Amino acid sequence: MTRSSNGFTLIEVMIVVAILGILAAMAIPLYQGYVAKSQVSRAVGELGQYRTSIEGAVGSNKPVTNEAIGYILSNITTGDLATDIATVNPDGSGQLQVTLGGNAHPNVTGVLITFERSDQGRWQCVIDNSANPAGWSDMYLPSGCRL
Repeated sequence: MTRSSNGFTLIEVMIVVAILGILAAMAIPLYQGYVAKSQVSRAVGELGQYRTSIEGAVGSNKPVTNEAIGYILSNITTGDLATDIATVNPDGSGQLQVTLGGNAHPNVTGVLITFERSDQGRWQCVIDNSANPAGWSDMYLPSGCRL
């Protein structure tokens, strides 16, 4: 009498489920870190696009307002359209600035992203994580930006 096996034993299924649980426990925190990093990079990219509009306004000696630079509020930043994100000094120096919030990952909520403009027209990305130092990880810092 031969007996054929047509399935998995309970122990085999339990081992597979345990392995999947271990893999999920390792993958979920990594995924959350990549979500936070991509949101910081997205905010830097969105903010950086307004530098061209500011350069045009500075060059033509026009006021720099949200409306003038075409600012659109993002779903990962806090604030409103009535508060200008840019300030320009008489010497041409100034800054663009947004705070992460809204739908941003909790690890980066409150992080301040700033593009500083020197009076010679050079821009520099600066990130201030002092509002959420416990959630911040250095892996979130985009290339070209400094803390």
